[in-house]
Amino acid sequence: MRTTPRPSRSPEGKNLVASARSHSLTQQHAAPLWVFSALWSGRPVTLHRDHETTRTPAQELQEKGREMENGVGKGDVPDDANEHCPGTQSEEAGKADACAGCPNQQICATAPKGPDPDVVAIVERLATVKHKLLVLSGKGGVGKSTFSAQLSFALAEMDHQVGLLDIDICGPSIPKMLGLEGQDIHQSNLGWSPVYVESNLGVMSIGFMLPDPDDAVIWRGPRKNGLIKQFLKDVDWGEIDYLVVDAPPGTSDEHISIVQYLQATGIDGAIIVTTPQQVSLIDVRKEINFCKKVGVPVLGVVENMSGLRQPLSDLRFVKSDGAGETDATEWALNYIKEKAPELLSVMACSEVFDSSKGGAEKMCHEMGVPFLGKVPMDPQLCKASEEGRSCFADQKCSASAPALQNIVKKLIKTE
Repeated sequence: MRTTPRPSRSPEGKNLVASARSHSLTQQHAAPLWVFSALWSGRPVTLHRDHETTRTPAQELQEKGREMENGVGKGDVPDDANEHCPGTQSEEAGKADACAGCPNQQICATAPKGPDPDVVAIVERLATVKHKLLVLSGKGGVGKSTFSAQLSFALAEMDHQVGLLDIDICGPSIPKMLGLEGQDIHQSNLGWSPVYVESNLGVMSIGFMLPDPDDAVIWRGPRKNGLIKQFLKDVDWGEIDYLVVDAPPGTSDEHISIVQYLQATGIDGAIIVTTPQQVSLIDVRKEINFCKKVGVPVLGVVENMSGLRQPLSDLRFVKSDGAGETDATEWALNYIKEKAPELLSVMACSEVFDSSKGGAEKMCHEMGVPFLGKVPMDPQLCKASEEGRSCFADQKCSASAPALQNIVKKLIKTE
């Protein structure tokens, strides 16, 4: 357990806290906190507009972002409210004569007004974190957590102080990918201590809290959001250069929560991971639009699994006949050594996913966001992730490591 004293807040951190308190923690592009309060408590959010009817929470978040840009949004009125409703953010909410008999009267009268006090605590806690990076994906299974893990390894090996926060509550794979399975979280008078891979790379995940790694986390949105808030408020990262946040796929409760909390502290932006085929890019477009509408800068898109690439000597060869397949690897490699040994240094490449429509690079050009680069599908990278180690530690990941290093250099230059 780390015993370093709690670092003092930087001047930037003090300014953030002061700004949060004086401006009620509302920023441009951010939805009113009562919307998020409703999400955390599980209440449905149904708002009335002259030109619109029922909205989902995510749609309401996007609409409020537009309203904040235009200087609108001085109090929202629930769809089933009485006439002359003073609005949910008014001091008269639930108390005015017009509220008598309204089905929302008790909720409005007892709901806390103003900012969530925990957000002030989050701003104070994260004042010692210089850069905050979100890693997102529109669809699961595209290698987002693998990228988050290797990005953290790369930043740490560049002598940065790094924290990796896993908010994929239902699928926490980060402990496995950093070789930390079976580790426990320790608590001190400074808060929760991250689990450390190296002295400059700390990790926090719900995976450290499960009695059995096979246990399913069956939580509704409010409970997930509560844990995310606790991670941000209570984890003692100390003075670090980068906090990498590995989010679940999609644009769900966890994304709305992490954006709302981090906007109060200052967020550098999001890195979006995809694969080349259209079935993945369709969802990535939604993810990019989500970021734009809630005011999170898109630092760039990474095309992962961009073709299979591995040394010819690592391939397995088979012979097929009517009776089935037989392994011919030894015969094939001996034949190559004898007849064409120079081929053993050649890299074999194959397009696994259809990228005939331009892949992520074309999509980025169309949507006006940076394209960070392509990472090939490398069996050695998969093996490194399974073993919980950095792909940069040796020369085994010769296909993927250089591509990842180039992406990290672009990121650091960008932000």
